[in-house]
Amino acid sequence: MSQETSLADLLHQPVRWRVVQALIGRSLTTGQLAELLPEVPTTTLYRHVGVLVKAGVLLVVEERRVRGAVERTYELNTAAADSDNATLDRDRLRTMFTVFIAGLAADFDRYLDRDDPDPVRDGVGFRQAALWLSDEEFEQFQARLTEAFEPFVEHRDAPGRTRRILSTTFIPDP
Repeated sequence: MSQETSLADLLHQPVRWRVVQALIGRSLTTGQLAELLPEVPTTTLYRHVGVLVKAGVLLVVEERRVRGAVERTYELNTAAADSDNATLDRDRLRTMFTVFIAGLAADFDRYLDRDDPDPVRDGVGFRQAALWLSDEEFEQFQARLTEAFEPFVEHRDAPGRTRRILSTTFIPDP
């Protein structure tokens, strides 16, 4: 990712945040992104995708000719977030967390705007739990959590599958 622009600064813009969220765990063309984000004007979407590509947040994983134009397929560059970690100060970390929470709230609003939201049927849930763990126990917990996810994170869109977003937050309680 570009040295002069932090991930927090890039994703503070709502359209960019929505693009990144849409690409979690999948590859999409700009046309597919436009279908998922119909309220975003096409020119605005292309501009923000370009900014994210230039910053290294999105990767072009495929290009193909379609009626004389080049159609690109994008994926998230998961290593981009790691480059920001070394330069996180309190303000940037607060901004990133605020953007994260705002994104969750927007996702939930979009869910509630559906024709027939049914939290039980749809498996909607949100909870907090306090865990008393030593640093070593916390590392073990994170490793086991990762092991639990591994068989499922490579799944792709298929009949009978619903894309579900899992968000986790670990905050030490002073």
